[in-house]
Amino acid sequence: MKWWENEKVSVVWTVLRIWLGIQWIGGGWHKVQGGFDASGFLQGALAKATGETPTVQAWYGTFLESFALPNVNIFNILIPWGELLVGIGLIVGIATVPALLAAAFMNLNFLLAGTISTNPILFTAAIILLFVGKGAYIWGGDRFIIPFVKEHFLQKQQQLGQKKNEKAIAN
Repeated sequence: MKWWENEKVSVVWTVLRIWLGIQWIGGGWHKVQGGFDASGFLQGALAKATGETPTVQAWYGTFLESFALPNVNIFNILIPWGELLVGIGLIVGIATVPALLAAAFMNLNFLLAGTISTNPILFTAAIILLFVGKGAYIWGGDRFIIPFVKEHFLQKQQQLGQKKNEKAIAN
């Protein structure tokens, strides 16, 4: 066992994971409740892609202009609900790795859009938790769910393999 997966050390990762989840729920809940509209944010980010010292790279501005803005209604759903679900997943420790990947991806996109705020801190926390792997969810639902899914999946795979072998022998 790696030192960062130790049950005592993983308490630190759990506190960090729950804190990160609270940050995401805080951001997502207000957007879900308040009728979130990303178009203003996207327009602002697009404006930062031009000028003498752009803070948004031109390629990302092109993405915003050609894909994000025309599909803003999809983003109006994905962003608030994504933030809320990431927060819930991180707090309870279920689907921790997918939640951390989604959190890092959203933070990266917010950073690329020129929004600094807490995004570097949240991004760094998500990356650290991804690197500690199992240590991030020892104290969460994944501790029980992942072994169950692995066992069930492996059982199914073994049964399928046996059936293939039986068919091959019969032929």
